[in-house]
Amino acid sequence: MEISLLNVLVNVISSFSHLRFSRNVSSEPMLKYYQKEEEILKLLKPTLEAITNTDLASDEVLLKIFEELNQAVQELRELFESWQLLCSKFYIVLQVESLISKIQIMALNIFNQLKASHQCLPNGLSFSHIEHCIEKVKNLGHEETSFIIKEAIMEQVEGLGPSSEVLEKLAENSGLSSNQEILIEALTLEKLKENAEQIENTTEAEYLRQIITLVTYMHERLIMLKEAQISSQVPVPADFCCPLSLELMKDPVIVSSGQTYERVFIKKWIDLGLNVCPNTRQTLAHTNLIPNYTVKALILNWCELNNVKLVDPLVSSNLNHCSSTSEGSSNDMTCRQSLDILRISQTSSDNMSVSSDEIRADLDGQDSSSQSRRESSNALSLEQYQTHVRTDLDSTASLNENFPQETKGDDKVLKAQMTPSSEARSGILSIWQQQPKNLRLGSSLVETRPSPSRIETQVQNWAKELKSSSIDAQREATAELRLLAKHNMENRIMIATCGVITLLVNLLQSTDTKIQENAVTALLNLSINDNNKFAIADAGAIDSLIHVLETGSPEAKENSAAALYSLSMMEENRISIGRSRAIKPLVGLLANGTPGGKKDASTALFNLSIFHENKGRIVQAGAIKHLVGLMDPAAGMVDKVVALLANLASIPEGRTEIGHQGAIPILVDVIELGSARGKENAAATLLHICSNSTRFLSLMIHEGAIPPLVALSLSGTPRAKEKAQALLNHCRSQRHGSAR
Repeated sequence: MEISLLNVLVNVISSFSHLRFSRNVSSEPMLKYYQKEEEILKLLKPTLEAITNTDLASDEVLLKIFEELNQAVQELRELFESWQLLCSKFYIVLQVESLISKIQIMALNIFNQLKASHQCLPNGLSFSHIEHCIEKVKNLGHEETSFIIKEAIMEQVEGLGPSSEVLEKLAENSGLSSNQEILIEALTLEKLKENAEQIENTTEAEYLRQIITLVTYMHERLIMLKEAQISSQVPVPADFCCPLSLELMKDPVIVSSGQTYERVFIKKWIDLGLNVCPNTRQTLAHTNLIPNYTVKALILNWCELNNVKLVDPLVSSNLNHCSSTSEGSSNDMTCRQSLDILRISQTSSDNMSVSSDEIRADLDGQDSSSQSRRESSNALSLEQYQTHVRTDLDSTASLNENFPQETKGDDKVLKAQMTPSSEARSGILSIWQQQPKNLRLGSSLVETRPSPSRIETQVQNWAKELKSSSIDAQREATAELRLLAKHNMENRIMIATCGVITLLVNLLQSTDTKIQENAVTALLNLSINDNNKFAIADAGAIDSLIHVLETGSPEAKENSAAALYSLSMMEENRISIGRSRAIKPLVGLLANGTPGGKKDASTALFNLSIFHENKGRIVQAGAIKHLVGLMDPAAGMVDKVVALLANLASIPEGRTEIGHQGAIPILVDVIELGSARGKENAAATLLHICSNSTRFLSLMIHEGAIPPLVALSLSGTPRAKEKAQALLNHCRSQRHGSAR
């Protein structure tokens, strides 16, 4: 059986090498990744073939590595095979780099294990050859794009924008160098985010929002580069520039949405299989391109008046790469289109559009306000713990056909039957835990949306019903608003501007269970917009959400806790919520809530614990006892709980209570058996506890912590290694003190 496993691995490696003939690996960024992986596997394959019929093939340590390597290579091959131009480049980079790093580490482990067993090496496999392979694998280096993406997102969370150097590196490494490529990436990410929201995968949805914001920074950088290339002081009207190329249009054409583009660039867009308007995100009813003679005449007239020469778009932009960087003569004019990836407005000129119902598109990520810096290196950042900024999943007439509908409001039945399509698989965890696979862009990016004026009229009618004395009218209106707020950022903004937030907050006090559930869930959905977070808090929602926490149905309590978490993403709200009476009922939900309610409570408490003043309140409310009780792996909350404990352990009363509640043995188990992030935070928690108490340190040693700490100090994350090494130093100091 063991030899068979090794043969299977060799065959998998052989099949991977056949990918060199596939078009999927012929373009960047996939080509460079394939070449690196092929180098690793070329070193491995002859070595594995040489030991196939030897005792080394039965070595238990090697067998475990072979099994993991076989799985990793197959996953990587699937990623390469599924790659297409309309995949999100950021997501594929994050997935591929993670797998390549794992394979590289496993290859080194195999060679090092064979090196240690050099006396058993078969003929033809020398010690010097093994050393040569180790050196070659090490010299391949480590991939850095994933690290840059995560660091850039961390800077966003901390209120800092990524530097120009970081954005340049990301554009270069991911192949997102032109405006069209960035727009395609934004569309892809938006579709993935919508899919995640539909299946209530809040962790993925929030992470995608962060990536979309990062793409926005890349777009803004591209705009600045375009401005720097302007060789004339004559300002170019934005309406004369193609939204795709950002260049002055020579052959403007109108698409079915009524928007105007340069012919060659919109044709390239459509030829790629993109059937939505880049500006409005409306599905194109047809792909006919109608010449816009009016705009063309205006452009020609402007060029004549300003002595500007129109250049061929194929000259000013490299069509093969859809590049918007011009390298023409000094007379070549570039322009800035007032185009934001996350909120593309209607064209201001009547001459630029033949449609009165153009729709602004929003990729749910423009509103980003600064977050406070982490209070210490031991406290887990908000981004590292992103979970449960939830988008409600009600039944709705506009759900994709892959998501079966049930009776309106029957959320439990709906959620139980919803299964993600092949375009967006469920179970996608945080990027640091598990990379999603086969995330491909479908044939229809975004459904056609009704016009803003029509939606606004509906919202105003529902607002009147909210004020009525009819229970049935209030139920219907809150249910409709709950659904509308779930779909996109455009709707959330419009609902807020219609003055509905205050009305919904008032209905949190309703004695009707359904009205209260709908109102709290609608507010939760609205709070995804950062401006709405402030508006909801200013409307007095915090006290009303606490009321729901104390008196509501299980569903209402869950969504109230999730809403408090969402509001607390803003530092000002975090302070206000902590100083209210919210912490005690959140701890109560942690103790007595449903499984979903407990998770929502833990995420809300974690976010509140980022503000130092709240840590003592959480400890005093008795949270630690319940948190320790939730560290059973069966509860599925170990990582969340340990992250919160790491924050609470930074204050004296927190670490004392954690020790007294019997958490130390469980934390040792997490260091040995937990996820990478769980191990990191368990080590940070134990370091807080044990560096201030010799009694707790002795207990940790007695629980057998030293072997897993040694392993963590060698193979954990950088932060985990640091904490593990510090704990081991404390252990050595105590041992030496006892020896004296």
